[in-house]
Amino acid sequence: MRKKNIVILLLPLILISCSNSYIENIDRMQGYEYRPGFPEMRLVTSSFIDEQNIPKVNLAIEIVYGSLIYKKNDNLFEAKATLDIQILSKSNETRTTQNLSYPITLNSGRANISLSQDTYLFEKEYEIEPGEYEIIATLTDSSSSRETIRRSETIIPDPDNDEFHITNIRILAKEDADDAFFLPITTYDIPGEIDSLKFVFQITNNNLSDPISINMKLLRFKSDTSAAREMSFPNYPPGHIGYRGIEYDEKEEISSNRRTLTDPGSVLIEFLFPQLERGNYRLEITTNPLNGEKLYKARDFAIKSPSYPTLRTARELAQPLIYLMGKKDHQRIMRIEDEDTLKKEIDRFWLKNLKNSSTAKDVISLFYERVEEANKQFSNFKEGWKTDMGMIYILFGPPWYLENSLTQMRWGYSFNSTDPEKNFYFYKPRIKDKFYPFDNYLLRRSNMYHNLHYVQREKWLNGTILRDNL
Repeated sequence: MRKKNIVILLLPLILISCSNSYIENIDRMQGYEYRPGFPEMRLVTSSFIDEQNIPKVNLAIEIVYGSLIYKKNDNLFEAKATLDIQILSKSNETRTTQNLSYPITLNSGRANISLSQDTYLFEKEYEIEPGEYEIIATLTDSSSSRETIRRSETIIPDPDNDEFHITNIRILAKEDADDAFFLPITTYDIPGEIDSLKFVFQITNNNLSDPISINMKLLRFKSDTSAAREMSFPNYPPGHIGYRGIEYDEKEEISSNRRTLTDPGSVLIEFLFPQLERGNYRLEITTNPLNGEKLYKARDFAIKSPSYPTLRTARELAQPLIYLMGKKDHQRIMRIEDEDTLKKEIDRFWLKNLKNSSTAKDVISLFYERVEEANKQFSNFKEGWKTDMGMIYILFGPPWYLENSLTQMRWGYSFNSTDPEKNFYFYKPRIKDKFYPFDNYLLRRSNMYHNLHYVQREKWLNGTILRDNL
């Protein structure tokens, strides 16, 4: 049996300059791909060679509890679903496809389980021959028969091959320092409340004629983190970070480490990072030239608000109120540091305007429901509620009609497609591709929206939003 090494490194957070410009072989994971009324599922796959030198693939799937339909069964609320897994070979079409099916039953004694954004983790490992694979996961809600499909690709290395290989990089997290286990991250977005992150990848090489140097760097990119500016403000100029979104050429190196491999076989390397600040990051792995070629692998991710995509803390609940409050009032409450005081100020804002506690409860519920949905539908390099589409979605709800082209999208809230106050146009400053992986739609702003925004804000603050959305 070949030697298998495990290296665990705790990387310090040291700010130094960086000039790396790689853009290939970057894993950016999937987004939430949220569809209202459908089961929510997130999938991530990874390959590795186990201690017995057997190639395997790991599947980690998260299912959002509140996305399924529950029925009361005795004293429990129960949801049933079926999870179908297909493992398809891309390198050998004659290879047998694995078709696996698992019944899923989720239950809770809480009646509000249907509102929960917590997730159920399904994780399996499968022994599999080396090669390229596509993994397709299908989750079907037994009550509604609605299904959600997620796809992922992975390469299974050959433990007996002399070819040098770096597996894809897994990210795992634990929320509390006292937690015993790290759990897999399944999306690009990571809640900021996590205590620490662990990055895991494996290197296989059975022909070490010379030592191989592995260089690891953690980079942070300059990105737009602001909430959407008002609808009646001027459009962003091309030089503004709000227009550019994220700049991969403007980055800082947070941490770096170097490891030299001298033994043949597979080496499992784990990096531990303490809590990171909000931002967009990349962990990149490079090697010294092998046969004249420098190998590269990277994993992009973002640290978002503490409870992302949900909102739990008073500060998280206060931030989206910028769309309903004056700028100075919002700045005033955001300067409040004490969580209890801030929560009381938020309650005072809603009750002062809505007065009726029953109406306030319904309006508040609708508002934060839209904020969470905006997070899951429009998240990119910043929180979904901060995007232009997120702002319009929160204020006006989902569009009645949607027209989409390569660089522009129209949201219609009227049968009249020419009504300027009931049709919103968004444009893409940059086309999504491997160099720029985000959809970043910007609203075509106009000063004629000043009165529209004011009227819509008043509907939220007097409760008529519940019966008259626009």
